[in-house]
Amino acid sequence: MPPLTFLPNRPVIAGLLLLVLWSSWPTQVRCQNDTEPIMLEGKCLVVCDSTPSAEPSGNALGMSVRSGTGRVAFSAIRNTNHEPSEMSNRTMTIYFDQILVNIGSHFDPATSIFVAPRKGVYSFSFHVVKVYNRQTIQVSLVLNGWPVISAFAGDQDVTREAATNAGLVMMERGDKAYLKLERGNLMGGWKYSTFSGFLVFLL
Repeated sequence: MPPLTFLPNRPVIAGLLLLVLWSSWPTQVRCQNDTEPIMLEGKCLVVCDSTPSAEPSGNALGMSVRSGTGRVAFSAIRNTNHEPSEMSNRTMTIYFDQILVNIGSHFDPATSIFVAPRKGVYSFSFHVVKVYNRQTIQVSLVLNGWPVISAFAGDQDVTREAATNAGLVMMERGDKAYLKLERGNLMGGWKYSTFSGFLVFLL
């Protein structure tokens, strides 16, 4: 008796061929909130962030998906050479009237106050220039009314000197950060004084 030979019929072969081709073809799928799909070779894995305002969630691949609303950054300069004003005499707030970057619009140019949109770790840096010599200035990064980082410029032999510092600060949603002149009389700083900050990561 001749050996038995198994010959699959043509519809089965065609079905298997279509299955292989479909699985190897990249598919573009988008979520309702426009979360970008994660493309793998031969497959498309879509991870949807249904709660963008919540903490980023991980998945089986060890990757996290973060909503675009988590992008927060600002940078401002002093465009004018006039300080202090009537307002700054009362609050001693150092004002920055020209915005370079304000992603998320959480820095208010009218008050020069940054309001944290979400709980996280934020990075701040400042560079405040005094013009006149024989005067010491002290500048502080103030968080909710309390100084957390300070710097001073007090060399009496230097005409243009800067009080500069930087650091990381943990902020809750709604916390406010700004620069305050703790000591001295700030006159000048045109185009040389800057105040910047950005969200490092969420908590």
